[in-house]
Amino acid sequence: MELLPLALIGWLYTLVSGAALAIGAWLVAGVHLGGAEARRQLAARTLDDTMLFGIWILGLAGGIGVLLGKGWSRPVLELFCWALMVLLALSAWSRLRAATSPRTTLALSLALFLIPVFVLCAATILTLRSEGALRALS
Repeated sequence: MELLPLALIGWLYTLVSGAALAIGAWLVAGVHLGGAEARRQLAARTLDDTMLFGIWILGLAGGIGVLLGKGWSRPVLELFCWALMVLLALSAWSRLRAATSPRTTLALSLALFLIPVFVLCAATILTLRSEGALRALS
């Protein structure tokens, strides 16, 4: 039983990951043009930014692979979903720990963002593990 159509999964992850990569490149270019101090701070985050770009490239490659019906796209897109969920959970946790009281509004806003993303990732993982996806992406 597929929860989501494979074409929807492919287009969704291709477009969202492509947009995230484009926005990230635009932000990096903007910071780079911001002056010497901005470039120094950007240089200090090179590894972090490279890892984020790599994760979004996984999402883009997985989405394109699903659209093309490639077997390698299943583990790539599943890895992207797991990485995205872990990074979002860690980011939310660190924001909650750093926030001053009251944290209720922040926790609610984070939950309203995280829950749909986690549900979409879980539905994607379950769909990619379904019999139909195994047949279609072999």
